[in-house]
Amino acid sequence: MSTLTHPAAQQCSNCGSDLPLEALACPQCHTLVHGIRLDQLAKDARALELKGSFLQARELWEYSLTLLPPDSRQAGWVHERIQALDAAHAAATAPPEPEPPKPNWVRKLGPLGPVALFLLKGKGLLFAIFKLKFLLSFFSFIAIYVALFGWWYGIGISVSILIHEMGHYIDIKRRGLPAEMPVFLPGLGAYVRWTNLGVPRKVIAQISLAGPLAGWITAASCYMIFVKTGNPLWAALARTGAVLNTLNLIPVWVLDGGLATYSLSVIERVALLALALVLWSVTGEGIFFLVALGVCWRLYTKDKPWQSDWGTFAYYGAILIGLAVVLHATPSAILQQRLAGH
Repeated sequence: MSTLTHPAAQQCSNCGSDLPLEALACPQCHTLVHGIRLDQLAKDARALELKGSFLQARELWEYSLTLLPPDSRQAGWVHERIQALDAAHAAATAPPEPEPPKPNWVRKLGPLGPVALFLLKGKGLLFAIFKLKFLLSFFSFIAIYVALFGWWYGIGISVSILIHEMGHYIDIKRRGLPAEMPVFLPGLGAYVRWTNLGVPRKVIAQISLAGPLAGWITAASCYMIFVKTGNPLWAALARTGAVLNTLNLIPVWVLDGGLATYSLSVIERVALLALALVLWSVTGEGIFFLVALGVCWRLYTKDKPWQSDWGTFAYYGAILIGLAVVLHATPSAILQQRLAGH
């Protein structure tokens, strides 16, 4: 006797709701069903674009459209990407235009003429690479910190924050996702505007933690320079950088820790709470108690995912431990230097 079998109901990786057959997005939480596949397609397409294989990259972007709801903003961005690839392919295959004669003013400048012409023609390229908004906001940011704390410390803190934001930017771009250069808010902070193409929570968490990772590397590097040179400026930069990045890991609001915790289930949030309390006890740094308070709050919010993500917990915890080491070591190093000076 034969039996009629039905395919097992697919469940949303985010909220666990049953998904209709052929669904492209969860009807409950709107998570894209093929988020992981879309993330990989974006990476592969971006790699092909960097090689100049525009037609092959276009095929991958076209395929990704079949995995996206047609009316989604992600699909709109992919359509724009395909149009850009068409233009790039047309420009790459077009026959070269004859070079126009040099203007009279170029010839009058003699050997400096080609340099001036290059700078004039490269103006658009320079603005394309370094967005005007990025430059203006960053220089304003530096000016405020220099006015408050002096040249070297002000520039050092500004560069440290820039490296933090570039950690986000580089991680986003290497995944083939659209992102803008960092924008700085003088006296407040900075942010990177980017569009996630329906990537899963784990990817968003990893992008969020890339900034604090870059910040920790910067703070640790400043501490190592202080150990080598004995210049207290580097110790101050190391400690300030570690404090700012630890504050950013408090899992609240739109801070990096808040977005990273979005990927952690209940058991991982409990483990993160325990780690923060241990770091507070060992280092005596009250900032880790603030992290613990933030985790306590996130234990009761309704954004806990259906699946576990121990990889993100390990990533989050490793950065917290690294920052704790810098915070714990820096005051001791400064004290030793002062004692040695007497």
